[in-house]
Formats: sequence, C-alpha cells, structure tokens
Amino acid sequence: MSSSFAFSGQPLRVGVLGCANIARQFIRDVRGSTRLVVTTVASRQADNAQTFARENQVERALGSYEALLADPDVDAVYLPLPNSLHAPWAIAAARAGKHVLCEKPLALNLHEARQMAEAAAQHGVVLLESYPYAHQPQTQALLGLVRDGSIGEVVSVSASFGFSAGNPQTNIRFQPSLGGGALLDAGSYPVSLIRLVMGEAPRRVLAMASYASSDVDMRTAALLEYADGRHAMLSCAMDTANHRHAVIAGRKGTIETEYLNHASDRPEGDAHGYLPSLLRIRRGTLQSLPFEAVSTPSGSGFRFAAEAFADLVARHDLAAAQQAARASIDIAATLDAIALSARTGQACLLYTSPSPRDS
Repeated sequence: MSSSFAFSGQPLRVGVLGCANIARQFIRDVRGSTRLVVTTVASRQADNAQTFARENQVERALGSYEALLADPDVDAVYLPLPNSLHAPWAIAAARAGKHVLCEKPLALNLHEARQMAEAAAQHGVVLLESYPYAHQPQTQALLGLVRDGSIGEVVSVSASFGFSAGNPQTNIRFQPSLGGGALLDAGSYPVSLIRLVMGEAPRRVLAMASYASSDVDMRTAALLEYADGRHAMLSCAMDTANHRHAVIAGRKGTIETEYLNHASDRPEGDAHGYLPSLLRIRRGTLQSLPFEAVSTPSGSGFRFAAEAFADLVARHDLAAAQQAARASIDIAATLDAIALSARTGQACLLYTSPSPRDS
C-alpha cells in the first residue's frame, strides 16, 4: 500500500505506537505545532492506551498496534518502542502506507536497517530516524561552519556520550533481547554526529568494550578510519555521570559542542529541565586564540525533528528521505562493525557499499 497523505495545509496526523515515557515527552513538546498533531495512541492493552491518552491530552486510544496502522485517519506513526521492535513495526507501518518517525537507533543491525529502508522506498513513504539534536538550529549552525570552511578541512572528530542507567533489574537497557547496551542506546549519538560531519561511513573500525553481567556493553570506545585518511574517535557509557561532548578538528580551527537533544536559552534551564547547549569555535591553529561562542535559537529537539519529518512528508520529498535512509544505513553498519570489533578484539571492515560524501 502506498501513502495516501496529500498535503492540503492541514497538519500531519500522527499516531504513537506504545506508551513509553519518551512518548509523553514527545507529545508534550510537539503540542501546538502547526505542522503535525498527535491524534491517536495505541497500546497492546486498551486500558493502558485510554489512561495514557487521557493523561497526555490525546484524542483517541486504540487497543492494538494493528488497529492504529489500519486507521485511515492516521497519516504517520511515531515509533518509540524498544529497539528490538523498531524493524517489525516500521516495516508493518510502511506496508500500511504510513510514514514513520522512528526513535534511534533505527534498527538492531545493518540487515534490519536495510529492510526498513527498502520497505519505505517500496511503499512510497518517508522513514526518518529521529536524532533530536540533529535538527536543532545549533547543529545546523555547526554543519554550516564546517561546510563554509571556517575551520578548514576536517581531519578528525572526537565525540562522547555517557549517562547512568540505574538499576539493572528494572532498566530495559540491560536486556540483550530488547537491544540494550551502551553502544545502541548512547553510542548511536556520537556515531550519528560523526556521520553528519564526515558525510560518509568509515572504512574500518577498532573497538573495545566492558560488559555487564547480562552481557550488554556498559562502556564502548572505538577508533574509526576513513578511506581518505581522516579519523574519528567515540566513547559511550551507561555507568557514568551524564555527559555529551564533541570536538571537530580542522586544519584551520576547532569546533566544540555538547550536541544536546533539547536546549534552552536560559542559563538556569527551563521548566522541563532543558539547559543551554555549548557550541563554540576557535578560528586559527594556536591554542592561545580564544573560542567564540555561537548563539542559535533553541528548544525541544523532539519538536524540531518532528516538524522536519512533517515537512518531508508534506513535500513528498522521497529523494531527501532516501538520503536520510542512506545515512541511517551507514550508522547501522558502523554500529555493527564496532560491536563485532569489541567482541573479537580485531579491526573490522564495514559491510556497506561505499556512498558518495554528502555535500
């Protein structure tokens, strides 16, 4: 089935699969948007869906995911289910003619990511992996500085993300069957940022990891090597204090960023706990040169990402959607190679066909 949505100036009607906590934040942050509206939520238990809908001011509640996908009054789905459920439900949504905004990571592995992209292309729908930070004006400003040569040719990127996952007995991040572990949950962020800056997948990776008793990785670090000699480094963890930081080093300057999902202009943060996000640039090669702060608009990355998704759907811009899918496939291939290298202790080549660097 192909998508039946035709833009007529009306907001995209979005249904949410599941009642996860992240869905509450998403619904809250997109409320009031003129580009999309959350009209429906579905759960495997009708009572849960009804309670969630009432608490989060959603008009309709359905007692199964299948019912939501069959609903002609839903144009697109937001998919915040556990990682192991992304592929089957994204593919089912595409077959039902629904556009899909899928929480990161897109899939458990490269094979699933390719299947999802193929289903979206076959049925003429938009599939977008949601990295909220990537749609922040701050990130767009960062990429603009890279592309306009403000720091010269980029030769290396270093990016990290870590947090404390809490109780292993109750947190699904410790469950291998649900796609848990630091690499998929946190490491996908630095991998995606590196892909944004470098414009392509690496050629080879070398990684190491420490594992929890459930056999998911608690901490992973990796070195990425590119065909043209550039390098990137990343680390991720779910047993540290919360931190995000990236350094983009060019031949003529340096950029530093926290690449936060959500940001506020207020130094003390806003009512939702969103804080200012660092972005600064040093123009020149000397350490004695001062950094310049880069100011941009801020807000919820959920809203920025959702509205970018809605705009893609409204324009029916399948070429841009396929470019985004290519990036997601590169990310999945990189995550696969990192995981394999960490397990084997050997450098791993990426199992993905080369793609031209993004301009």
